[in-house]
Amino acid sequence: MRTIILDKPGEFQLVETDPPSNPLPGQAVVRVRRIGICGTDIHAFKGDQPFFSYPRILGHELGVEVVSLGPGLSNLEAGDSCAVEPYLNCGVCIACRRGCPNCCVELKCLGVHTDGGMRELIAVPASKLHRSRSLTIEQLALVETLGIGAHAVERASLQQGEYALVIGAGPIGLAVVQFAQLAGARVIVMDVNEDRLRFCRTQFRVDFTVAGGEEAAVHLRDITSNDMPTAVFDATGNRKSMIQAFNLVAHSGRLILVGLMLGDVSFHDPDAHRRELTLFCSRNATAANFQEIISLMERGQIDTAPWITHRSSISSMIEVFPEWIDPKNKVIKAMVDIEGG
Repeated sequence: MRTIILDKPGEFQLVETDPPSNPLPGQAVVRVRRIGICGTDIHAFKGDQPFFSYPRILGHELGVEVVSLGPGLSNLEAGDSCAVEPYLNCGVCIACRRGCPNCCVELKCLGVHTDGGMRELIAVPASKLHRSRSLTIEQLALVETLGIGAHAVERASLQQGEYALVIGAGPIGLAVVQFAQLAGARVIVMDVNEDRLRFCRTQFRVDFTVAGGEEAAVHLRDITSNDMPTAVFDATGNRKSMIQAFNLVAHSGRLILVGLMLGDVSFHDPDAHRRELTLFCSRNATAANFQEIISLMERGQIDTAPWITHRSSISSMIEVFPEWIDPKNKVIKAMVDIEGG
C-alpha cells in the first residue's frame, strides 16, 4: 500500500509498505481517505516538533472508512465513515483513572509518538473511532483540529459575555475561536498576519481583531474598557508570544496555553500573583469533545466551509508540502486525498 514516510527533517518518501493484517479483538482496520495537515506535521517537517523521532509516518487528522472489525465488535460496521481520535492511552495511569486520557502518562499520539495515518490502511482501536452517518469525509478529518479548540475552551470554563483573547489565527486558534463563540464570549483575535485577521473578520465574524506588536495592549484596553481580557488563549506555539501573553490577562483572569513549543516559558511572579492569575495548559482532546463536535457539525452549528483552503493528492503532497509552509500561500488547512493521484 502507498505510504508517505518522513525520513528526517525536510525529507518525505512515498513508498510501498505491507497492509495491516486482520484486526485483533478491539481493533478495526480502516481505509484512510483524507488527512488534514496541521502545525505538528509542519514542525516535524522543520525538525522542531517536541516528543518526536524519525523516521515517522505522519498523519493524525483522519477521515476514514471502516474496512474490517476484530472479533466481538458490534457498534461499527464495514463502510462506516469515522473521525479518528488519535490519542492512544494506557487506561490505568493516574490521568486515565481521573478521566483525563488526553494527557495519559504513556500517551502515544498517532503520527507523533507512533506511526500515523499517512498511508492507505491502518489498524486502530475501535474505541477511537467516532462515526457519523451524515458528515462528509473531509468534515470528519477536521474533527481532531476542532477538538483541540473545544478542549481548550472547556478548560477555560468561559462565561457568556466575557472578553476572550485568542492569540494566533492558525487552525488551532480558529478552532478556539469557534468554540469561544459558541460559549457566548466576546472574542478578540490577535495575530501579526493581517491576512489571517481579515480571514477571521470575513469568515468567522469575530467581534474584534488586533495586530500583534507593541501597541497590542493599548488596543486591548480600549476594547475592554481598560479591564483586559479575562481569558487569554495562546495558540501560537511561539515562546515570545507565550511569555508576553502573561501580561495581557485581566486581574483574576486565566491564561490557557494551547500551542506547544520546544523550550521554557517564564513569567514575572509578582505580576502573576498580584493579579491572582490562573494558568492552564491544554493538551489534545477527549472522546466527549469528539462526540460533541460531530453532533454540532451534524446540526449545522459549526461551519466547516471556510476551513480547507488547499488540497493535494497523496502522489503530489511531497512536492507541494514546502509551499504550504510559506505564509505567502495563505494556507489555513491543507487536506490530502489519499485515494486520488
